Amino acid sequence: MTIHWCGTGLSAIPGLRKLIEAGHPVQVWNRTTDKARAAVGDLTDAISAFDMDALAGAVAAGDVVVSMLPADQHVPLAKLCLSKGAHFVSSSYIAPEMRALDAEAREKGLCVVNEVGLDPGIDHLMAHALMAEYRASAAFDPDNTLDFLSYCGGVPKVPNPFRYKFSWSPLGVLKALRSPSVSIRDGAVYEVARPWDALATYTAPLPDPEDFVVYPNRDSRPFMAEYGFDAEWPVRTFVRGTLRLDGWAEAWADVFKEIETLSGPEGDARLKEMSDQFWHENAYDPGEPDRVILCVDLRAEKDGAVVWHKTYVMDAWGDARGTAMARLVSVPVALAVEGVLAGKLHPGVQAAPSDPDLVADWLGEVAELAQHLALVDRRA
Repeated sequence: MTIHWCGTGLSAIPGLRKLIEAGHPVQVWNRTTDKARAAVGDLTDAISAFDMDALAGAVAAGDVVVSMLPADQHVPLAKLCLSKGAHFVSSSYIAPEMRALDAEAREKGLCVVNEVGLDPGIDHLMAHALMAEYRASAAFDPDNTLDFLSYCGGVPKVPNPFRYKFSWSPLGVLKALRSPSVSIRDGAVYEVARPWDALATYTAPLPDPEDFVVYPNRDSRPFMAEYGFDAEWPVRTFVRGTLRLDGWAEAWADVFKEIETLSGPEGDARLKEMSDQFWHENAYDPGEPDRVILCVDLRAEKDGAVVWHKTYVMDAWGDARGTAMARLVSVPVALAVEGVLAGKLHPGVQAAPSDPDLVADWLGEVAELAQHLALVDRRA
């Protein structure tokens, strides 16, 4: 069985190298073979120029195809896998078109694994672990009022005046600022057109507690069922969101104002101009450390009193191993590939596993990637 790893961008390399160094047969595919050779040429000569037809000719039944390519490539690659009897893995969110492949994947006994990066990915593992521990605790009661928070962000380890730095094109970040979000707040659906309309402060329970700016993103509600929340439970807060350095909102105030005025092709052109400017002014310098913070928090109240409250908190930064973002995105992808090969993941379209043994194993691996990872009892 061959692992076909497609894409050797900035967030792909640690996981790819992990698989090659472990002795797995890996075929590397990248649009630019010179870049792939620069990244892993010291480990392998099995590097080819990415082309869908060439890949289709190489994939065999039982292989695993990994997509670290742009999101619009995931579904075509997953369909290719189903046609060839191969498995598929990516770190990206499950799109409706990907979800629609579930029945065929189950029928053929193939794994189509997504959401196994950082966020989504590691955050899912933490949420599953928290829910399992809460359900097993003496404090569990279906009538408890629950608050669930999951915040993740990549920020500069050494803060700059812009309170943010870019490791790839800023265009994706700017487009995300134009996206609405849906979450649960005060027990009701909370819809927000733009992130800056829902900014809040979150104090991360790090060894030295630290305040961050947070805001909801995407639609958090589908993850309630994913994490095992019963539809009848009273849920006051449920939000998955983005975390930024304190002071980010003030530093970006003019950006928010301009984005509000942009629309149509001219607006898209202006976004591209802004992206190019931000890349010039606020890209990471070679060797400059990035930082990733992830907090997943579950609290239960009974009759107005907190009866259970724990938080997973992770803090990681770039070091001699490379960037924190690359480690935390790509190594879980490699763990998913190994899980598929070992038969530990079930057939069908799926996100990061909820199986307690796999969750524990993967979080143990994640602990080696971060400088700090802890489960904090907030009632202690």
